[in-house]
Formats: sequence, C-alpha cells, structure tokens
Amino acid sequence: MSENLAVGHAAAPPAAVRPAATRAAATRAAAGQATAGVAALGPRRKLQLALAGIWVLDGILQYQPSMFTKSFPGMLAESAHGNPAVVAAPIAWSANLIDHHVVVLNAIFAAIQLALGLGIAWRPTIRLALAASIAWSLAVWWLGEGFGGILAGTSSPVNGAPGPVVLYAILAVLLWPADRDPGAPSVAGRFIGRRPAQAVWLVLWGSLAAFALLPASRAPGTISDLLSDGADGAPAWLAWIDTHAASALNQHGLAASIVLAVLLALVASAIYLPAPVVRAAIVLAIALAAALWLAQGMGELFTGMATDPESGPLLALLALSFWPAVPMKPGVPAKPAEPAKPAVAVREA
Repeated sequence: MSENLAVGHAAAPPAAVRPAATRAAATRAAAGQATAGVAALGPRRKLQLALAGIWVLDGILQYQPSMFTKSFPGMLAESAHGNPAVVAAPIAWSANLIDHHVVVLNAIFAAIQLALGLGIAWRPTIRLALAASIAWSLAVWWLGEGFGGILAGTSSPVNGAPGPVVLYAILAVLLWPADRDPGAPSVAGRFIGRRPAQAVWLVLWGSLAAFALLPASRAPGTISDLLSDGADGAPAWLAWIDTHAASALNQHGLAASIVLAVLLALVASAIYLPAPVVRAAIVLAIALAAALWLAQGMGELFTGMATDPESGPLLALLALSFWPAVPMKPGVPAKPAEPAKPAVAVREA
C-alpha cells in the first residue's frame, strides 16, 4: 500500500459517498462558524440587535386585536390627565384622531415599529433607523405617554417613569455607530463622549431616585396598589409574586420608597467612581430593573393590552451599555485574522 500526501485545497467527495463521520464533522464545523460569528460581534452591535429585537416586539404587540379597538385610543387619552393644557390638548387631539381611524392608524403604527426594529438590525440602514426611532420615541413620549406623568406628578419608578418610550431615544443616541471618543471606557461613551455619557447616567438614575420620593410613590398604599395592578392578568407565578409583595408593603410604603430611592441614588452616583465600583453599580442597576419589571407585571405582556415591555428591560439594556471594557486605542488598527491553513488530505491507494 502506498500513501500520497496532497497539500492544498483537496476536492470534497460527493455527498453520497462521503463518510457519515465526515458529514458530522462538517455539520459541527458549520455550527462552530455560526457561533463564532455571533461571538465576533462587538458589544455595541450586540446591544443594537437587542434594541432592534425590542422594537420588533413592540410592533408585534401593536398587532394585538385589542389595539384595533377603541380601547387603544382610550388608553392614550388617559395620559392627558393631570398634565398642563399645553401638553394635554395635543394628546386629546391625537387620541380623538386615532379613535376615528383606529384600524388604519394602528396598522401604520405597528408597521413603523417593525420597520424600526428591522432597520436597526440591518447594518446599511442602522443610522437612518436609529434617527427615525429618536423622532418616533419623542413623539410617542408626548402623545402616547404624556411625558411619563412627570409634569402631572404621577411618575414613579414602579409605574415606568420616566416613560419607557423615552428610553428608546436615549439608547439610540448611546448606541449610535460612530466613535468620536474611542478611548471611552464603555460603549455608551464612544459616540457622545465619556463625560456626556456619565451625565446621562446620573440624570436618568438620579431622576428615578427623585421620582421614588414623590407623593405618587411614597403615599401609603401607593406602591402596594401598583403591585396589585401588575398582578392583574399575569401568569399565576407572577401574580403570586406581585400579590405577596403588595401585601408585604401595604403598611410600609414610605419605607419602601426611601429604600428604593437610596439604592437608585447609589447607582446614579457610582458612575464617577473607579471601574470595579461602576461594575457593581451596574449589577445593582440590572437587579433593580428586573425587580421593577416584575413589579410592573412584566409590562402586562400577557394581558393583550401591552404596547411595550415597560421600562425594566430597557433600563437593563441601558445599564449594560455602560459596562466598563478595555477602551479602544485611537490609531491602532485591529489585529488581522490569521490566514486559514491549507487543507491536508491523505489518500490511500
């Protein structure tokens, strides 16, 4: 028996005669390449895709049957209550317009949100989609959420303050695909810069701490009532959590508000501390976002009336964008990938 050693790209045998072990190896190799492709995505791209997924979810939720009924514009009109006339009047006008053309306009709204999500996910259109998402978010924040109840004095971290939709706009800016400050310690600062990103963090989490101390949050029974509302229409396990939490906090609303405000204030101020402390603060921020999401009944996703997943997932996504990483060094190109080694095949004659 003689052996011939062929170096180069050997021709693959037909699939029909290829051994089963070879086919299995090829399948594993393809799966490995797909996994490597996902792993090769940068942190910012992964966060962009997560944001795109939430936009797509919003579009799907907008196609729920209840959104094509008068209950949808009625829900929008409620956001006008307590707001100044200059804010409330456009909300009432918008809700009335949607009420008269609810089927057509709701279908358009759903299509817009799907388009935003798909546009962010597709690299060639990401800038256009992010810019459009900022404009859309700010419009909905006013006409659909009444600025999150900030001017009406009803804002609370438990009910989604400062309004989930404005977080989409903030995320679009933080995740913008440009590197004006490549040396920033986190994804959030690479476009707008380290200091502006820190200011955004401080204002957002600091405002949540302040909202936790407003009468809308600290009044006796307020947090308990919000938790009970979150249990309505939720799965049994989530209803059990919200109901028992509401019962436990029924007589301790003020104490719960103070504890929540202190934790949020710690998260807000930690952004100016060393990286290990920032990481700990981000972990705490994600834990608080998860707790708030459960308190919000996971955005009432199971009721058929949800238009978004509420603020919890968005706050967690925003927190992840601030995770300290090794900063990029300007002027240093990325290390090129090593060329693939030529295939070596051994044939037996």
